[in-house]
Amino acid sequence: MVDEHLFNYLNFIDSKKNSLLRFILNDTELETSVPPGTTLLDFIRYRQQLTGTKIGCREGDCGACTVLVGEIKSGSLVYSSATSCLMALGNAQGKHIVTIEGLNGIGLNAIQEAFAAEGATQCGFCTPGFIVSMAGFCLSDHEPSYDKAIDAVNGNICRCTGYKSIERAAAVINRTMGSRNGADPVQFAIDQQLIPAYFSTIPEKLALFKDASLGQTNSESVPKHMGGGTDLYVQQHETIVEETLDFLFDKSHLNGIRQVGDYCEMGGAVTVTDIANSPVFGQYFPKLSKYIKLISSTQIRNMATVAGNFTNASPIGDLTIFFLALDATLVLDNGNGKREIQLRNFYKGYKILDKQPGEIIEAIRFKLPAVGDAFNFEKVCKRTHLDIASVNSALFIKTENGNIVSAGLSAGGVGPTPAYLSRCSEWLIGKSISSELVHALVEMAQAEISPISDARGTEDYKRLLLSQLIKAHFIELYPNLPVQKILHG
Repeated sequence: MVDEHLFNYLNFIDSKKNSLLRFILNDTELETSVPPGTTLLDFIRYRQQLTGTKIGCREGDCGACTVLVGEIKSGSLVYSSATSCLMALGNAQGKHIVTIEGLNGIGLNAIQEAFAAEGATQCGFCTPGFIVSMAGFCLSDHEPSYDKAIDAVNGNICRCTGYKSIERAAAVINRTMGSRNGADPVQFAIDQQLIPAYFSTIPEKLALFKDASLGQTNSESVPKHMGGGTDLYVQQHETIVEETLDFLFDKSHLNGIRQVGDYCEMGGAVTVTDIANSPVFGQYFPKLSKYIKLISSTQIRNMATVAGNFTNASPIGDLTIFFLALDATLVLDNGNGKREIQLRNFYKGYKILDKQPGEIIEAIRFKLPAVGDAFNFEKVCKRTHLDIASVNSALFIKTENGNIVSAGLSAGGVGPTPAYLSRCSEWLIGKSISSELVHALVEMAQAEISPISDARGTEDYKRLLLSQLIKAHFIELYPNLPVQKILHG
């Protein structure tokens, strides 16, 4: 029986007139005029009655609503996992959306069999999300490993089974993947009965969707820009459906990461996963995988964009803190002209940006670290992973002949905006690396921050955390420094 709230919601979206969205849902090609701001989760459950995809937290934390998103990239069909509670229906345009029902065959597939055999399910509420995430692991073009299998379900929470049985199931699935030996991921997964055979027809069908980008949904009013939606839907999932939206996620000029001379340039719609998989970032940030694991979950990384993280203006935005230390520059575009602004000057106050309503972040540009330069990112939160920071920080240092010639220190959670600690950064120039320098920098940083007590910690606690993170930067980057002297003076 449909409740009154849902009845009114469905009547409302029926009243909206929208252009047709076209995508493939499991093995069915669909066209729909449902408002593109509707969450994919609501469309799947209430419009398609595919109730295997569960409603859990509606914040992207539990993974109960996980789906797979397939699209053609560089001529190949690529799948990634996503939390459908935070994904706009408009971002499904031209793609293959796979729910748990789309993974079912005549009997259990090999992933489901492994979960059943290892007792990796109990109440079953979370199980569909785990199965879908494991299917994403099987369809990845990365070399399979047990660690990657476990990492594939890092955004899925089980409330009653216990993770050891899930880990055993993951090990079974990884052993199956061990014989792939470079074979096409989709065809191999079909041959091993990990996914149904209809997946082989998807590339040809998707090729017919020539315009994968939805663009603006209504030209009569000023639109709200939509990237990955991972923050917008947490705050306002019931109201976005009413908005005029300009979908940016799939626009080609807002994607891509490239090296231009000594600089890196990337589009505003680049995701955390794009950064993680980028050869440019991999070359210049050797500890990138460590940093990426501190940022949300696999499903969210697949959706969350750099520009979205910046414009969200959270004082603890992980990517914001990362790129502040690198003194990144933003290219803003209002459709008629472009201007550049340093990221450190982008924040004017709490949630106040130097950005006009019609502007979007088209690109981000920063100078790549040279050989011998030092960079580190640190984060402290209540959980080690998959959590919002209490305090985070990044440090960049360039030295010549033993002296610092350029530096950037950033910190989140210590003021109303993401902080570029300009006085500390400038003070470092001309100094040599030593434990005495570290203690002096810690003291100077305390005078430059203004944390408040809130749910993530008291003011004193946050001051202590930043001090410890600054010490951690130097311990990580300069292992020859005396650790005990840094820690205790």
